[in-house]
Amino acid sequence: MNHFEVFGLERRLGIDAEALQRRFYELSRRHHPDFHAGATPGEQAEALEASARLNAAYRTLRDPIARIDYLVRLEEGRETNEGATDKPKAPPALLAEMFEIQEALAEAKSGGLDEPARRTLAEERGRLLARQGEEEARLTGPLSAAWDTATPAGRPAILAAFKQALATRAYLRTVIEDLGQALGDGDEIVAHHRH
Repeated sequence: MNHFEVFGLERRLGIDAEALQRRFYELSRRHHPDFHAGATPGEQAEALEASARLNAAYRTLRDPIARIDYLVRLEEGRETNEGATDKPKAPPALLAEMFEIQEALAEAKSGGLDEPARRTLAEERGRLLARQGEEEARLTGPLSAAWDTATPAGRPAILAAFKQALATRAYLRTVIEDLGQALGDGDEIVAHHRH
């Protein structure tokens, strides 16, 4: 049973968060192990398994980015991040741009981080955080809406766009994290943007 099925939902990305939460609480009351304390050991084990499956499904589906990532895995016939048949790379232009940032970062680390270098790296991190936000908005906005209205024939192209956007986002996050570590103050920002 996949995460969408746990909640009786179609494989759509447009999910009403409040309705999902209400359904989660309803199913939690039904499956919570505390309500099965007097049941047989087998029934208790089933309740525990159902509760764990429900919690995992809710954690994934309530987060729009995690929901998209999960949908991509389902459409590829896999439940985990392992085994992707086609692992997209970040676009070459982005890689070239990030290479320049990585070089500046390595140079700053080796020579110590003076105030102008710190300011430049902080500006780069801010720019990349904004870009990551734009990528997330594209994922959760136009691409998600396109998925929900696409015909089966149109879905492979949207799936490829999801994978490319997720790869770009992941690459940006890595560079942002590196910048934050070099500046010594990026952990809270990166943690906020992790999904």
